[in-house]
Amino acid sequence: MIICVDFDGTIVDHRYPELGKPVPEAVTWLKRLQACGAKIILFTMRSEQGIAGDTLLDAVRYLQDQGIELHGVNTNPDQQSWTSSPKAYADIYVDDAAFGCPLIRPSGFSRPCVDWKKVGPALEHLCLSRR
Repeated sequence: MIICVDFDGTIVDHRYPELGKPVPEAVTWLKRLQACGAKIILFTMRSEQGIAGDTLLDAVRYLQDQGIELHGVNTNPDQQSWTSSPKAYADIYVDDAAFGCPLIRPSGFSRPCVDWKKVGPALEHLCLSRR
């Protein structure tokens, strides 16, 4: 299973260009999903050459420091053999801005963020069912 995961509001609080506080349970669930066999693609608006510097590298390093192995960054390397589309192919996309995504508002956060207590178990169930 391939999962595209947004960064701000999904893995950390919205504090762009800085890194916000960790979204509760995001890293825990990403690790569990990887252990289940899921491939994680970071799918974010952060960029290498933005006005605020290399904010994409900040996000990639954050995930690497947390023990998350990325299958791709804003691209799915497996799709190059069958399409030239710039959209990263995935089975699932997790984004705080996605319609219907369960959200929470932790104290001190700037905006609502993904509720991994709901999203994580549902994704793990899908991952396990595809084994």
